[in-house]
Amino acid sequence: QALLDAGAVYSLEDLLHATIVASANDAACALAEHISGTEAAFAELMNARAAELGMNNTYYTNATGLPDDAQYTTARDVATLSVEMCRHPDYFKHASVWMDTLTHPSGRVTDLTNTNRLVRFYEGCDGLKTGSADASRYCLSATAQKDGLRFIAIVLGAETSQKRFDEARAMLDYGFANYAAAPLPTLPERPLELAVKGSAEDSVPLDYAALPETILIEKGTASALRAELTLPEALEAPVEKGQTVGKVSIFQDDTLLNEYEVKAAADAPLLTFGGALELLWQCLLGA
Repeated sequence: QALLDAGAVYSLEDLLHATIVASANDAACALAEHISGTEAAFAELMNARAAELGMNNTYYTNATGLPDDAQYTTARDVATLSVEMCRHPDYFKHASVWMDTLTHPSGRVTDLTNTNRLVRFYEGCDGLKTGSADASRYCLSATAQKDGLRFIAIVLGAETSQKRFDEARAMLDYGFANYAAAPLPTLPERPLELAVKGSAEDSVPLDYAALPETILIEKGTASALRAELTLPEALEAPVEKGQTVGKVSIFQDDTLLNEYEVKAAADAPLLTFGGALELLWQCLLGA
């Protein structure tokens, strides 16, 4: 707990800080009740978001993670959630803090100490979250960033608090020792647009935004990387913006490492009879 003053008004920033740094359950409940009216209603929002993220083996009943027979998750789902958290830079303003204080509206001060010891004792660690209860034992989602790489380690059900940190440290050490971020191999060709049949639009621009700048590989194997682009010769209308029209495949020798979608960057609606007549009229006028 952050030992909040009953009936007092706190800033969102202070409540987030207490929740993330010190695992303050009272601050988490206050946030949930402010957003949804009740903690149970907030848990419904949590479950909806979990479903959107593909966390198919998770169910929440509260905002704190305190034991409930109906509540469950898996290491894979915690990893999925952790990846999403790492997409929000503001989170690390709180999660990377080792020690701080919370000044209450009454003037009273509460010390806040990060429950994730790796933030203090593991180079590059800036999050994410601990949890412990008799039912779940000791749990940890830890992340660290070095040399352009970020790894996430998940430990659930450790027998002791120290063991969860030791296990996470070992996994992070393994990742940084054995893997590197290699530049994505250059495509032999990279068309900027693709022809469209059956539309007033002759072509649509292509969106390669899904391609990352780097790809994770085992150290010392970057020379074996190659990229292949798969696109049709032309598209059939209608084409919608954001529609997947092709893919980029990354290989290491003959092993497929990953595939990334190439999308249409604009609409190309189906040419109607009236639209065809209008085009014909324009062509005749031009002639």
